[in-house]
Amino acid sequence: MRVVAKFGGTSLGSGDRINRAADSIAAAVGQGHEIAVVASAMGNTTDDLLEEIQFEAEDRDRAEIVSMGERTSVRMLKAALSSRGVDALFVEPGSDEWPVITNDLGEVDVEATRRRAAELAAELDGVVPVITGFLAQNHDGEITTLGRGGSDTTAVMLGKYMGADEVVIVTDVEGVMTGDPRVVEGARNVGRITVDELRNLSFRGAEVVAPSALSYKDDELAVRVVHYQHGDLLTGGTLIEGEFENLIDMQDDSLACITVAGRSIRNRQGILADLSESLRDANINIDAVASGMDSVTFYVTEDRAEEAENLLHSKVVAEDTLSSVTVDDDVAVIRVTGGELPNSPGVILDIVQPISEAGINIHDVITSATSVAIFVAWEDREQTLKIVQDEF
Repeated sequence: MRVVAKFGGTSLGSGDRINRAADSIAAAVGQGHEIAVVASAMGNTTDDLLEEIQFEAEDRDRAEIVSMGERTSVRMLKAALSSRGVDALFVEPGSDEWPVITNDLGEVDVEATRRRAAELAAELDGVVPVITGFLAQNHDGEITTLGRGGSDTTAVMLGKYMGADEVVIVTDVEGVMTGDPRVVEGARNVGRITVDELRNLSFRGAEVVAPSALSYKDDELAVRVVHYQHGDLLTGGTLIEGEFENLIDMQDDSLACITVAGRSIRNRQGILADLSESLRDANINIDAVASGMDSVTFYVTEDRAEEAENLLHSKVVAEDTLSSVTVDDDVAVIRVTGGELPNSPGVILDIVQPISEAGINIHDVITSATSVAIFVAWEDREQTLKIVQDEF
């Protein structure tokens, strides 16, 4: 196998952990695998360096300073590998083998990076390159950075462009967990998870794999997360499956929106559970939910709308804080899903403004970490879909 293994700061946080990392790399090489390594700065080195910049510094100087963490890591890990008889070299910005190139805007130059990564991959036979994560180099040879979580991005990007079979993210967690083990009892490792699921978790606080890294994952590239204490790069942990797609999708069937109004409804504990439970018991699927201070709206397929209205009406009659229920039929939903949505300031305005300028009334806009759903009248669906497609 050809494997890109990324070691995070915690997994390189001491001499003992560097030895452990070198042992796992040497074992994989000994089994005949081609290994490329991406190394983060040891421990909290990058944060420590940033805190010590107590003066006005240009971006170029700042990048040079923080690069010292990764530069130290690759030298330490290369030396540890050499002591084990592994032919290794460290690769950093400025070296002939350096693969990650950015353009004048600080964005990855895909063509240049793809070409240089392929050239580096051609040298993997018997040699382990130890590459600085997080860092990049522009066409003028100046150091740039890939932002927060940049080492993850380096690893998955190079895994893709170097034709790797797998990218292994070595970190201080067992993989993706069912919950935060510091907070919940009985948290366990998730053996498999999709890119869609993990990106939504990542954009909502799960610190497992940087969301920017997952945008480089495709179906052919396996990505796995393992604990640094595991010792085996090629087994265990959590396997991340699939690829994140950019989609614009219009639901085929019309929806109905059923709105329940009530006084300070959001302050009534359990009201959402009570209302949705009545629909669940009737096997009515809820497509989406929107809530306000004094109302909750459920979107269901139009063919179940009358039944749903009657069920929710029963709840209104039985509950003093609820006032009334109403139904609006012939609603369409267009969903925009994309890995870069959370990193695009003003993206909601970019979607809704041209729809508004076309004179189309928007019933609702419901967002998640990586998608936007626009609800409009059924008769406006085709025009809305075209507007969104033209924008994206």
